[in-house]
Amino acid sequence: KMMLADNGQQLKENLVTFDDWMKGDIKASCVFGQLPKFQDGDLVLYQSNAMLRHLGRKHAAYGKNDSEASLIDMMNDGVEDLRLKYIKLIYQEYETGKEAFIKDLPNHLKPFEAVLAKNKSGFLVGDQISFADYNLFDLLLNLKVLCPTCLDSVPALKSFVDKIAA
Repeated sequence: KMMLADNGQQLKENLVTFDDWMKGDIKASCVFGQLPKFQDGDLVLYQSNAMLRHLGRKHAAYGKNDSEASLIDMMNDGVEDLRLKYIKLIYQEYETGKEAFIKDLPNHLKPFEAVLAKNKSGFLVGDQISFADYNLFDLLLNLKVLCPTCLDSVPALKSFVDKIAA
């Protein structure tokens, strides 16, 4: 949504109610039996990261060359690794795992901190925003809800969030 908004594009959302989903028709129409679904003209996509990569290519947020695109893929995969840990915590281990997750969070944030500090552009790769930056920003906003002080020890990430939010 943020990438579309930054590119002056509007997103037409069709929200699916629980009751409509449970009827089964919508689920049956989805390639993998799950949402979200994204349509861009005749192209229909069902996986979140496929959507991100498509929008990255379409809106010049996928690097300036193949090397940058590969690094963006790598960084996005790192974001997704941390997102999976976060999702597991939220949906399966919240009460028993929250303290340990928060304690270990700086270790998970250090690679992103190091990449941002080294790049000096304020972005993960190159000198322009990429879909991986949008994905990291989204995840960091969620992590800040879980732990408002989680960026206190990672100044480059804190600056990154402030820059993207502006």
